[in-house]
Amino acid sequence: MIGDKKMVSSFLIQMEESRNPENAAAMKKYMKNLFPFLGIKASERKKLSKTFIQELCAIKDFESYVLNLWELPEREYQYVAVDFLVKKKKLLDESHVDLIESLILTKSWWDTVDPIASHLVGAIFSKSPALVQRRGTDWVNSENIWLQRSMILFQLKYKEKTDKELLFSIIERTKHIEEFFIQKAIGWALREYSKTNPADVGRFIESQSLSNLARKEGLKHIEKVIL
Repeated sequence: MIGDKKMVSSFLIQMEESRNPENAAAMKKYMKNLFPFLGIKASERKKLSKTFIQELCAIKDFESYVLNLWELPEREYQYVAVDFLVKKKKLLDESHVDLIESLILTKSWWDTVDPIASHLVGAIFSKSPALVQRRGTDWVNSENIWLQRSMILFQLKYKEKTDKELLFSIIERTKHIEEFFIQKAIGWALREYSKTNPADVGRFIESQSLSNLARKEGLKHIEKVIL
């Protein structure tokens, strides 16, 4: 359990009382039967967790709460943990990178990894660029697709602040990986950056031997601009 504090108990009771077996079955099926669900849709979850997240934001040592939410079986609790960290992302720094890495590596799937990468890793690496080389290199060179995907996507919201040489270098180092989630991430990162810099992205795509998936995704916005 996450603990015996009043705010935690109250929140868990509210979540349990909102359980919807029919929704839960559909949500579990959509997520390839990897996780059990309470069956609480996103809009309702955010309403139920609003007060809890506000109270959690006032706690200095919040990491244990996040980790305990992560250990709870139903997937909605991991979503609440991510929602909380996204709300608090301006206060995250390099001291939290171990926590973030553990969340990427535990109960890994795109629904948690993607917001962690684009919001949390992106925020921390923006504040501490040296971490990109020190920790990010290990992630790219790892054999874990979720750490690799996180490195491909962490600049997703940087727009004109994107380090294009870094982005292109990471893609060059991962383009050979025959894994859907890597190839999809490459295409997504290129497509998003093409909204800011279509010319360089177009030239990069044409210069590389990318998978059909990555190429198609990467060119989507560029083709719309040309048309």
